[in-house]
Formats: sequence, C-alpha cells, structure tokens
Amino acid sequence: MDKYVIRGGHPLTGTVDISGAKNAVVAILPATVLANGVCRIENIPNIADVATALEILASLGAMVRRIDRHTVEIDSRTIVTQTVPHDLAKKMRASYYFIGALLGRFGKASVPMPGGCYFGVRPIDQHLKGFSCLGAKVMPMKNGMIDAQADQLQGSSVYLDMVSVGATVNIMLAAVCAEGTTVIENAAKEPHIVDLANFLNSMGADIRGAGTDVIKIYGVERLYGTTYSIIPDQIEAGTYMAAAVATGGDVTVCNVIPKHLESITAKLQEMGAEIEEFDEEIRVSASGRLSHCNVKTMPHPGFPTDMQPQIAVLLSLAEGTSIINEGVWENRFRYVDELRRMGADIQVDGKLAVVQGIPQLTAAPVKAMDLRAGAAMVIAALAAKGVTEIEEIQYIERGYEDIVEKLQKLGAVIERVTEDDPGLQQAL
Repeated sequence: MDKYVIRGGHPLTGTVDISGAKNAVVAILPATVLANGVCRIENIPNIADVATALEILASLGAMVRRIDRHTVEIDSRTIVTQTVPHDLAKKMRASYYFIGALLGRFGKASVPMPGGCYFGVRPIDQHLKGFSCLGAKVMPMKNGMIDAQADQLQGSSVYLDMVSVGATVNIMLAAVCAEGTTVIENAAKEPHIVDLANFLNSMGADIRGAGTDVIKIYGVERLYGTTYSIIPDQIEAGTYMAAAVATGGDVTVCNVIPKHLESITAKLQEMGAEIEEFDEEIRVSASGRLSHCNVKTMPHPGFPTDMQPQIAVLLSLAEGTSIINEGVWENRFRYVDELRRMGADIQVDGKLAVVQGIPQLTAAPVKAMDLRAGAAMVIAALAAKGVTEIEEIQYIERGYEDIVEKLQKLGAVIERVTEDDPGLQQAL
C-alpha cells in the first residue's frame, strides 16, 4: 500500500503549473462518443479518472491513441457495444456521462451505477428525468445497471428541480443530436459546463447559453471530429493557493483563468492572504496568523464545494471562530475526524461545521476519505509540525496530476512511498 509521507513546516515558494480540468475532461471524453470522426483532445491531466475514461472508451470499441501524456486521439466510429463494464464504471463517478453520450449517438445505453468518492447519497433522478423528457425509456434498474433507449430523441423543455452539474452534462450529451430544440432551465453554470458546450460546438453542435441558468440546444444531424484543449483546473489551482497560504508561502500559480477563481480568491483575501492577478497567473502569499471567516458552498459562481475541505484546513489555523455551511452535499465533513487527529477543533452538526482556530496542527497518521478531503490532508500535513503519513492516496491521484513532484518543486518535503519501505523515515 502506497502512502504520502510529509514533513511539515516548510513554506511553499516558487511556481506551479496547473493541469487540465478534471471536471471538464471527464465530461468531454465521453462526449467523443458522439463524434463521426477523430477527436484530438489536448491539455488532458494525467490522472486516474482519465485513464479509467479511456479504458471505458476502448472497452466500447473506440480506437484510443495516446500521443503524449497530455494529448489523446479518439475515434468512436469503431464502437461496437453500448454497455459499459461494471469493473470500470465503479472506479469513477463520471462514468454515468456515458449514458447521455451513448443514448445520444446510438439511441441506447446500458451503464452501471457509478463509483468514485462517497459523500452521502447522490441520486441521479434529475439525469433520468432529463432523458425521459427527451423521449427515452428508462428501464427499472436491474443488477445495478441503468438501461435507457429511444428510437429518436426529441427536443424538449427540461426544468431541473435542483442545480445539478451531472444532470446538466448528461442532458446536453443526449440532446445535441435530438430532433428539435431542448431547453434546460435551472442549469448548472460551472466553467466545465461551458467547456463541454464549447467542445460540442467545435464538433458541429449548436448550444447556446452555457454559463447561464438557461441552456438552449438546437439539435443537429451529426457531429464531427475536432481538436480541442481542456481548460485549466480551477480546483487544482485553488488547492495550491490554499497550500501556499497554509504554509505562509509565496507561490505563483500558472496556467489559470483568474475569473474562474474569483470566489476562492475572495475568501483567501478575507483571511489575510495577498493576491496578485495576471492574465494567466495568480501570485498568492501569506504571513502571520490568518483571520477567521465564514464560508458557504454553493453552485457556481458561489464558493465551490470541491474546495470546502481545503479551506477548512486554513480555518483550523485561523484566529477566532469560523463557520462552514455546506450547501451542496449532505455528508462532506467525513474528513473532520482526520483533521481532529492533527489537533483541529471542529464541531459538525449536519451541514454546518464550527471551526475554532488553533495556532498549530501536529503530525499524525491520517487517510484520504475522498479526493478533495485527501487534498486537505496534504495541506494540513504541509502546515503541521512533524512527519505525517497519509494513506488511501488513490483517491488523491484520481484528480491531482504529479502532486508529489509539483509540491517538491515548491520546496515541500514529501515522498510517495510503499508502506513496507525500510527507508521510509530516512527519506525525510
């Protein structure tokens, strides 16, 4: 079993390059199923979820060719089945995007319930509602499989009962080649929704309004191959920004879209961090004790739920009392027990957490409960006194490319080691 071993207390300094957005690429790769031609996708992050998505495409019969670590070519004209294997679907949450893509291209899809990180029940009823509105018949679930089929999808109005990134993506994928016009109301507005729309439009789709709460999709007969570059990952960028602040460092985060980071930047400034914005870079520095603040996670453009565990680490070190209100998922505080091992003073009541800041975290053995919670453990370890060991790092590597190497470049003392490695402690 591999783990991260981190000696804390070293301020991060220097520059870090941000990879392509995980949340965008896990939607765009399934979208290549819709293309009647070769898609070349660039700026792909080299992470576990991408490897799984490419395996799923290959299992369907698509021709997948890696050009380099960050570029792939996919030819979906050779797909021979519309069934996604169980063993691959359980590795990632976004495997359910293959329902919309396969339904949109072939009129049928058979996809297992997805895996990925668990923060409570995350139903896909809004996805299924969207498919039904488009004229698809969704079968009762059998053996954990979601089966949907339609002779011809028809454009329709779909009102989402709650803002859902996943449902917005899946309905977009199903609707691009449907007959007529589809209108998604109360749609998600995240940057990766816009990136998916731009990708589909580059293939010949006609999607308007992405980034607003009403998206209109004018159905087209077919989509074509394209070349497209994934946007930078706002959550990876936010994670390194938080790590810089937690360690009292000075880091320039490169290859970012500063507008995508506004809600994160605002909270870091409120806590006392200094931020300088450039065209495609943000410089983040901090010194002295942080100030307390309150955080409420919300759909974009609000503070992202995927940054909630990372900001909790900063609030644990801030002066005074802070309150975190989780407005998206009902069980995203599972990581709190791990932070308490390191001395954090956090009390959770449902979707609220009260954080009493302490001067210093202390090293302890911890584990990553999910992807973003794992990132929070890394930040806590970087700021803590002593040597921290983090287990279950496979969650972290689902969404962060070369995290060890990037942190080492910034001056962190971190190693990825095998548990029975006799040189474990000597390395640090």
